[in-house]
Amino acid sequence: MKELILKKTGDIFLKFGFKSVTMDDIANDLAISKKTLYKYFKNKEDLVDQAIIGFHEECLCKINGICSFGYNAIEENFEIKKIFKDLLQNSDESPMFQLKKYYPKTYNKVMTKEFNVFQNCIITNINKGISEGLYRNNLNQSVISRFYFALVFSVHDENLFTYKKNSVKQLEIDVLEYHTRAIATERGIKELEKQLLKLNNI
Repeated sequence: MKELILKKTGDIFLKFGFKSVTMDDIANDLAISKKTLYKYFKNKEDLVDQAIIGFHEECLCKINGICSFGYNAIEENFEIKKIFKDLLQNSDESPMFQLKKYYPKTYNKVMTKEFNVFQNCIITNINKGISEGLYRNNLNQSVISRFYFALVFSVHDENLFTYKKNSVKQLEIDVLEYHTRAIATERGIKELEKQLLKLNNI
């Protein structure tokens, strides 16, 4: 029961935000009593914390699955981007921005882990791209992985960008294109253009 609550609650938070959704809303949506919710979670903050950590772990499993599928390095990044394409479709405010604003402890916990995992994934991707001739071989991988991490999460900062669901989706693609063009060989640029064309035709 707890796993089911966490899975469905994570979806609710990502669709409707962390601020406005109440424990009553969650209980009603799941057709369970509030007493059942409080059997597993001390309060809303505890529920948010566990739901987001669980969602994060699920995303990492999906990313690992994509990385083992045999895509080239550039195609792999576009396939990973598809995992997150529907996360923002119903929210009127960035979920990450809300999490940072209203649940900073959970946000900091997630971001600390996210950075470590993200950096390892990007460095692995860079090495793969170099071996495939898609990325240049004179790259400072540690610095580039930090640049990309900062860019990816900057699009959710409402102090930098006006949050609109469709514009943020496009900004995330713009960030991926910017990152790839910065490190790609001529062959890599051709692969990037191929992936962008495929994306635009979906």
